[in-house]
Amino acid sequence: MNQPPLLSRPELVRGVRRRSSWKDWELYMMLIPGALFFILFRYFPMWGIIISFQDYNPFGGIWKSEWVGLRHFAALLQYDGFWRIFRNSIVLSMLNLIFFFPMPIILALMLNEVRKRAFKNTIQSIIYMPHFISWVVVAGITYLLLGTQGGIVNEFIVKVGGEPVNFLTSNEWFRTLIVSQSIWKEAGWGTIIFLAALSGVDPQLYEAAVVDGANRWRQIWHITLPAIRSTILIMLILRLGHILDNGFEQIFLMLSATTYEVGDVFETYVYREGLVGGNYSYTTAVGLFKSVVGLIMVMAANRLAKRFGEEGVY
Repeated sequence: MNQPPLLSRPELVRGVRRRSSWKDWELYMMLIPGALFFILFRYFPMWGIIISFQDYNPFGGIWKSEWVGLRHFAALLQYDGFWRIFRNSIVLSMLNLIFFFPMPIILALMLNEVRKRAFKNTIQSIIYMPHFISWVVVAGITYLLLGTQGGIVNEFIVKVGGEPVNFLTSNEWFRTLIVSQSIWKEAGWGTIIFLAALSGVDPQLYEAAVVDGANRWRQIWHITLPAIRSTILIMLILRLGHILDNGFEQIFLMLSATTYEVGDVFETYVYREGLVGGNYSYTTAVGLFKSVVGLIMVMAANRLAKRFGEEGVY
């Protein structure tokens, strides 16, 4: 009887690795759509940032456009309104960090305390719904509610003897409206990540806390919040990466000539210069500047988190 040839140890290791590599080939196949998405829509468009160092000519393309080095970045820093749009972008982002960022956490904690599943699912569906409404509709609702001509809120103020308030054209109210709209539209949707993190908390921890006499507040403080602390920190770091991003559509729909001083941000400036003015290279340089600032913020926050013993995002 013929015996199969004995394999050496390196050959056996290679064989085992080859078999284990193809063992989960179905999972690797599931990676393909996601990988293609990121290659086509995230990495491949990065090639376009080259034009921020050129005087881009649409007829000549990237290969025949003149190289100008850092001229567009210098022009951005020398722009008279640079510090106005920089200040407005930072202030709106900080207001969102202070008032909007904690709201999904608070909502998730409140939903986690609801014991009746049907009631919890109903509340979740209600707070998710605004996410699917476009900013155009949100702006329309805002105008219907707060307009000085026929706005429901102002009609009520007049009926109780007050004077109409210019919510929509006042510098004092612009940022409040923007942050309020963001909270109403996106806070409920933002609870998904924190609810997922809360689902991973071991129920035995709560049972042990109850045996020790801890009430609901102490359970939240000593068990729930520490359990989702790393998730909160990661979301905060990622949020800091968009410190100069305020979203074009919402700001553009709410912006007017009277709120220009507090509402003009990088997105609306890029719209005017890039799409309206045709300065593609200059506005690409503006976008690259924002990305570099966001990258610096993420790296600094991640390093600070690691210094305090947290994992960070990388």
